Amino acid sequence: MPLLRMSARALFERCNDGALFERLAQKYRSLLFQNPSDSERCSWENSLPALAEVLCDAGLDDVEVLIEHQLPLTSLRADVVLAGSHPTTGRPSYVIVELKQWSEARLVPGTDNLCLVKGMGNRPALHPVAQVRRYCDYLQDFTNVLSDQEDAVAGVAYLHNAVDQGVSELFRLPDARAQLFTDTSRGEFIQYLQTCLSGLDGSPEGDALLASPQAPGRQLMRAAAAEIVDGGQFLLMDEQEVAARLVKRAANLSRQSNQKEVIVITGGPGSGKSIIALHLMGHLFRNGRSAFHATGSKSFTTTLRHVLGTKNDRIPKLFRYFFDFTDAEQNGLDVLICDEAHRIRQRSARQDTYAGHRSDRRQVEELIDAARVPVFLLDEHQVVRPGEMGSIKTIDEAAHARGCVVRHVDLNSQFRCGGSRAYENWVLRLLGLEPGGPIQWQPEDNFELLAAESPQEMESYLRCRQDSGYTSRMTAGFCWPWSDPGTDGSLVDDVVIGAWRRPWNLRSEQPLGGAPASSLWATDSSGFGQIGCIYTAQGFEYAWNGVIFGPDLVWRGDGWRAVRGESKDHTVKKATPEAFDRLIRNTYKVLLTRGLAGAVLYSTDPETRAMLASLVPAGVKQGP
Repeated sequence: MPLLRMSARALFERCNDGALFERLAQKYRSLLFQNPSDSERCSWENSLPALAEVLCDAGLDDVEVLIEHQLPLTSLRADVVLAGSHPTTGRPSYVIVELKQWSEARLVPGTDNLCLVKGMGNRPALHPVAQVRRYCDYLQDFTNVLSDQEDAVAGVAYLHNAVDQGVSELFRLPDARAQLFTDTSRGEFIQYLQTCLSGLDGSPEGDALLASPQAPGRQLMRAAAAEIVDGGQFLLMDEQEVAARLVKRAANLSRQSNQKEVIVITGGPGSGKSIIALHLMGHLFRNGRSAFHATGSKSFTTTLRHVLGTKNDRIPKLFRYFFDFTDAEQNGLDVLICDEAHRIRQRSARQDTYAGHRSDRRQVEELIDAARVPVFLLDEHQVVRPGEMGSIKTIDEAAHARGCVVRHVDLNSQFRCGGSRAYENWVLRLLGLEPGGPIQWQPEDNFELLAAESPQEMESYLRCRQDSGYTSRMTAGFCWPWSDPGTDGSLVDDVVIGAWRRPWNLRSEQPLGGAPASSLWATDSSGFGQIGCIYTAQGFEYAWNGVIFGPDLVWRGDGWRAVRGESKDHTVKKATPEAFDRLIRNTYKVLLTRGLAGAVLYSTDPETRAMLASLVPAGVKQGP
């Protein structure tokens, strides 16, 4: 939705009397519950009149102008979308305009799509052509009325304060769909708009755009199906196939039935929940069904976007977060796949959301409302932060309150830990998450469990595995500070155990000093050597897994003690004593179940280390 819409003629007239900008500010406050920034108002006051003059000089007085148009399922807003008909074909035609007040800009050395702008210091900005091109793709991908019209959307970046010479380097980025114009090329801008839009009334096309369902378009779904289905082999076994069949059945029935079905799929680590999710995404898109994949994990979603977007950069937009569906149309999607649903929170509001703009619905209710078939995949033992409340009970109660039928599937197979169901049970018993108390590990052929006497011993063994071609990672409880990199760009060795010192993984999404971006720590080969924590390990797997029990969870006598004062996780420390104990145990449960082939355990606490050694008779032996 735009903040305001009007004809180009009305825009020109209202720019002259100044009332437009106060009306924009009022609309901004009423929708976003905050005041527009000074720079935002300055942009409106300087850029909109420049565009209005161009439209009138082009004879496009009746074109519909959508100002500050919000892109579907995102907080991003295009400066202006022009709506009208094509001068040759008569079909609906749209032009997204990105307005910049820049007077001078140059490319960041070694790049073709990052700019350094005069007056903005050394902070890089995305090239405006790259920016508006993404807006074009996004609008077309998620607006059904545009999804099969290849040439329906064009983009322009208009730098009305610049001359060509001041931004000459920016013309090095060619793009057939998005164009760059300055004050020097104002005449060319007018001619270009005349090739995209006729002078007829554009309000019907504006109506059609705003009334169109917002969901993945058919072309995007076909591209995703080719990449997800054809690009990966997802062989579903036993209950995995049962779960997938239930979802497919519900999707087929959803358009003929008034009875809505919610599918809840539970299973431990490595039981195939995410494989089911990706299989379903590919199947649904291949069969023309609209769907999104959503999680509450930044690392997990970022990695999926990175991997699946390697060949087609449109696909990552299908992988979203739970809080993206606050304003989604009710039942607007065929299927919404909520992976890692144990991370559902009470509310969807982001931290910077003004209180008056927060939804009255709980997040689980928003997710159920967004699709004809909501699917939840979860492991209740992976709730590791206060406020996470995804559980079978929570989902069932919300679904039943909305009159939905709920179907459950329990994934009994265990694939991640070398196919060892015994290891998962051993971990649950060890941590007191299942009754019976800790038991001695019985060696298995397909999964190796070892205890280390020192972090050096653990790291040396895992490095041998890494050098032999097996992905290895080291993780730890959040018991040490997590510093920003030093001024020289080097990582700080925060995890200190005696003479042994190692850094946490990066917190940022930019690689640095040979270390990968935070979200890619678990999957990038350069992740070994940094210590991962719950927030970067959860949702991932690797062949060999090293786990350091920190002083936040220690064994005393005949049971575990969760020690709040030793935790450096300020969010978790706010929990009640009972909740803190449960969250810490769940944290170590997640860390302990990341390995496919084996795990090496170490504790900083002597009594805990002795207890682990008594349960794990095999010590670390050197060599691969």
